[in-house]
Amino acid sequence: MTISEPSASGVPVPFGTAEAPRVAVRGEALLEFDPEVASIGVTVSARGTDRRAALEDLTRRNARVLELIKGYGEAVEKLETGSFSVRPELTEKGKRERIRTYHGRVRVSAEVADFTALGELTTRLADLELTQVEGPWWKLRPGSPARREARQQAVREAVTRAREYAEALGASLVALVELADLGAEEPGPPPPYPAAPGGMARAAYGGAAEAAPALDLEPQRQTVRAQVNARFLMSPPTLT
Repeated sequence: MTISEPSASGVPVPFGTAEAPRVAVRGEALLEFDPEVASIGVTVSARGTDRRAALEDLTRRNARVLELIKGYGEAVEKLETGSFSVRPELTEKGKRERIRTYHGRVRVSAEVADFTALGELTTRLADLELTQVEGPWWKLRPGSPARREARQQAVREAVTRAREYAEALGASLVALVELADLGAEEPGPPPPYPAAPGGMARAAYGGAAEAAPALDLEPQRQTVRAQVNARFLMSPPTLT
């Protein structure tokens, strides 16, 4: 807390006057909310000595992944293809450049809002041929009401703190001078394919005779932080 002092000339200084001291405080909020969406990353691979065959396998597997994800309808809010690559692998011996095999890869990301369907979707994807699944990464939507609630809580905390300081001096708040929003912030989104402690990651290397069981997932609560700086004018304090 900072409280102003009057200038020698009696002219109001930037920090207030004796008749109208200014009190500066910071309001903070740290709240937890249930996640609203979950992201998963899917990597489809293909490998073969013939380039055309490897491409055909990759195309077929990618189409199967997209078909499966789209089959969940509105439960999937976003579906995007991140990258595609096909590279030759050369033999290590010999002077001539000879291609030993071709490696193909397609990366897909999806955001799922229906957590009931998420467990089933992840295991069904992981059960596909040469398909790797990573995640989930839980998060709030960009326009989530949770962030507004955290900011409002931070403002209320600033008002409460300033009022307590003023009351300790036998004064009261009379006006708001400035409210500086430092922003509600939370950890940024993870890289597309990071290691996810407590999440799931599984690679499938062959077809299964029976459908894979749905994975039981426990959504990770999200922390939202907000901070504001606030300055108020208060009535003259009682110092005797």
